[in-house]
Amino acid sequence: MTAPQTSEQTAARGRLRDPILNPVDRIMEMLFGLLMALSFTGAVSVAESGREELREMFIAALGCNLAWGLVDAVMYLIRTVVDRGRSLTLVRSVRSARDAEAGRALVEGSLSRGVAGMVSPTEVEAIRGRIAALPAVPARARLNGSDLLAALAIFLLVVLATFPVVVPFAVMQDVGMANNASRVIALVMLFLGGFGLGHYAGYGSWRAGLMMTALGVLLVGAIKVLGG
Repeated sequence: MTAPQTSEQTAARGRLRDPILNPVDRIMEMLFGLLMALSFTGAVSVAESGREELREMFIAALGCNLAWGLVDAVMYLIRTVVDRGRSLTLVRSVRSARDAEAGRALVEGSLSRGVAGMVSPTEVEAIRGRIAALPAVPARARLNGSDLLAALAIFLLVVLATFPVVVPFAVMQDVGMANNASRVIALVMLFLGGFGLGHYAGYGSWRAGLMMTALGVLLVGAIKVLGG
C-alpha cells in the first residue's frame, strides 16, 4: 500500500511538472501573432479610412491570426509526434544493437554538437545502459493531453496577440490617434518580447528588447513590401 503524500512531496511534484509551453515558445508565438496583426494595421490610411474600412481591417486581421494560429497549433502537434517517433526509433536501435559499442555510437550520434562535447564516454554508457534496461518501449509515438493543451495555448497566443494593436481602432473615433496608440502598443509588446527572450537566454535584456523592436519594425516593412 502506498503511503500518503505529504504537502512537501505534492509541492515538489508540482515544481517538477513541465510547463505547457516554455518561455521561448510563449514569447515567440505572441510575437508571431503581433507581427501578423501589424501587417494589417500598418496599412491603415488615416486620410482614407472610415468606420467600414476599419471594421474590415479588424475582421481581416482576426481572421488571418485565427487561420495561422490553427496552422501553427497543428504543426506543433505534428512536430511533437515526429520528434517522439525519432526518439523511439533511437531507443529501439540502441536496444537491438549488436553490442555495447554499437549502442554507444548510436547514442553519441544522436547528441547535438554542443552536448556531445560535454558528455564523457562514461556518461554515454550510462545513457545506453538505462535505455537497454527499459522494461518496455511504446509501439508508436502518441500525443497526450498536455500536447493538446500546448497546441491550444499556441492557438490562443497567436489570436490574442491581435487584440492589443487593433482595439484602439475600435474604441477611438480619431483614426490618427488610434493609429498612433496602436503603434505605441506594438512597440511596447515588441520590446517586452525581446526583453523576455534576452533575460531567458542570459543576454542583455534591455539591448535584446531594443533589438527585437527594431527587428519587428523591419519585418513588418518587409511583410508589407512583399504584399502581406
